[in-house]
Amino acid sequence: MSQPIETDQELSLIDHLLELRNRLIRSVVVIAVAMLAMAPFARKLYTIISEPLVSRLPEGTSMIAIDVASPIFAPFKLILILAILVAMPYVIYQAWSFVAPGLYQHEKRIAKPLLAAATVLFYLGCLFAYFIVLPVIFTFITKIAPEGVAVMTDINRYLDFVLVMFLAFGFSFEVPVVTVVLVAIGVVTPDDLARMRGYVVVGVFFIAMLITPPDMISQTLLALPVWALYEIGIVFSRMVHRERTEEDEARETGPAE
Repeated sequence: MSQPIETDQELSLIDHLLELRNRLIRSVVVIAVAMLAMAPFARKLYTIISEPLVSRLPEGTSMIAIDVASPIFAPFKLILILAILVAMPYVIYQAWSFVAPGLYQHEKRIAKPLLAAATVLFYLGCLFAYFIVLPVIFTFITKIAPEGVAVMTDINRYLDFVLVMFLAFGFSFEVPVVTVVLVAIGVVTPDDLARMRGYVVVGVFFIAMLITPPDMISQTLLALPVWALYEIGIVFSRMVHRERTEEDEARETGPAE
């Protein structure tokens, strides 16, 4: 009697693996198409990405390529990362379509806006790093360079630094989503988050010190927005916690009526 059940379970697992493979293939194809679309503009895109530093370099200096293949690999790496960022909403949609059938209705109701918010906040974090943080950092670096020292950064190392900053600010801006998720799944309460505020502030400044260059300006530019987003996360987590409490009370009082 157990053989048919085991067979059904194996078929179900195989179906899920096939669906996962198909969704991964679709995501990779979309990323590849985005790369091909951006490939003719690779040099222009790198020029845009390098603008926060190039526009602040002393007159007569420029960026350099230390490695022989850097002029090729740096733009290629850039369009790969940009293609992933551009395709991220589609990739998230594929992941959601794979996971959604196994979720309850109330979980879907919470997850949808959280996924949308997470995507938007990540993009906002990257834009904040590009338009606000990087100009401040490179202005500071070029101003404090000792006399006789020419600031001439390698294009590949510059790109690595910028990508780290994008990821750092992109993921840091996910703080409200993380706080809401923790409250939604019952790990903490909004009151717990409020009590941990002091530890979070110290931790945020410590992490900012590790991620950003060794100057107070860039560290503050990372720490203060994350702190503000943490406070926003507490506000939204209270709303989620209140709604969840009301639903629990309604389920408990429903049968009695």
